[in-house]
Amino acid sequence: MASPFPTAPAATIDPRVRIRIVIAVMLGLFLAALDQTIVGTALPRIVTELRGNDIYTWAFTAYLLTATISGPIYGKLSDLFGRRPVLLFAVSVFLVGSALSGLSREMWQLVAFRGLQGLGAGALFPVALAVIGDLFDAAERGKYQGFVGAVFGLSSLVGPAIGGIITDTVGWQWVFFVNLPIGAVVFAVIWRSLPRIRPSGARPRVDYRGASLLVAALVPILIGLTNKQSADWSDPSVGGLIAAGLAISAIFVWVEARTSEPIVPVDLFRDRAFTISVIAMFMASAAFFAPIVFLPRWFQVVGGASATQSGYQILALLAPQRIGTATSSLTLFQQIGGSVGLAFAGTVFASRMAEELPRQLAGIGLPRQLVETFGASGGATSRLVGTGDLGQAILAGAPAGAREQLAPFVPDIVAAVHRAFSLATASTFVFGIGAAVIAAVMVAFLRERPMRAPAALPSEEPEADSRPRLVTSPGE
Repeated sequence: MASPFPTAPAATIDPRVRIRIVIAVMLGLFLAALDQTIVGTALPRIVTELRGNDIYTWAFTAYLLTATISGPIYGKLSDLFGRRPVLLFAVSVFLVGSALSGLSREMWQLVAFRGLQGLGAGALFPVALAVIGDLFDAAERGKYQGFVGAVFGLSSLVGPAIGGIITDTVGWQWVFFVNLPIGAVVFAVIWRSLPRIRPSGARPRVDYRGASLLVAALVPILIGLTNKQSADWSDPSVGGLIAAGLAISAIFVWVEARTSEPIVPVDLFRDRAFTISVIAMFMASAAFFAPIVFLPRWFQVVGGASATQSGYQILALLAPQRIGTATSSLTLFQQIGGSVGLAFAGTVFASRMAEELPRQLAGIGLPRQLVETFGASGGATSRLVGTGDLGQAILAGAPAGAREQLAPFVPDIVAAVHRAFSLATASTFVFGIGAAVIAAVMVAFLRERPMRAPAALPSEEPEADSRPRLVTSPGE
């Protein structure tokens, strides 16, 4: 149905307004990206207060799961209804999720509200790229799209430090509340400045069935892996859920292969280079995110660091990663896959050589106790939180008459807990080594493809004909 409102090319928007829109969209994208890492240094304190150690990782998983699945859907919805209403809705959902996360009183509440946060954040990446594509022509587009990578790089670098500082000063709740004033500015600028932009051409179809199947496949797999902390693989709550998730995954692939506009284009995996790249990126990301999730907790629980200190210590991991990203276009790194090689080497050093290397270089700041206990036996660590105060807690819970007899054993108990905790943390690096090896093997099978020169545009088909159209209406 044709719009009743007059249309004009998006290029007619005042350049100053365009820049204001880009700044607002990048600021919103920064908040969404920041929430992937800012929680890491706050989470040990959160778990201690909310008592939900068994679902510790779900504070990350829920956010990433909903953001990842909702992203493609938001992209299609913005093509259908315009960028402006979709962005306003997404920012609103993100802010509501942030407020509720800060108000959480139980760990399951935090997980649920983090999922709501991710549901809003999922729009900010694809729609931000779409807005840039709408506002700028091909000659300018690359420059502004490069800001997206810079925003992600900056957020991952400063997130843990900001989270630690906020946790130690005003409380972990403000890790989420800090989004509210900044997000309100983003909402206001988008409301006032971003016109209603819809691409011309055929209206896309939203693959709701594919999105539903993807959620139905991933959630039981993730729950099964979480349950593995306290059950065997043969337990229905572990192996049964994972098997169910894999079965639904097969149905998802079958459905997507027969959908005209799938949420995941299965045909792409027929391209050998694409498939190899996806596997390599998946493994490299797994190796990278595991330490981000668990190292701040180790620094605080075993190392006795504050949340702020753990945020600074994790910078030793994040800063080289940013350097690797910045230098990835160099010929040397393209030829030898240097980024994967460095990731593998760093993971090995972290798990085996911290005793021999300086603290600033080895084990990304890991004290040598982690390596000394690597491979040592230890008890289950899934329920250990706040072990920095474990000694006081043991004595406080003992009968008054038994405290003097129990006191000499407290240091050994605390040391045993620390050893078990270190063993569990070190296992993330063992996993990282395996993931990095797989990524390196995958990269070795990649072959360089020469870039083809772009085809010349026919002069009789001006670019303006295919440009997005600006739809103006009263009140917008």
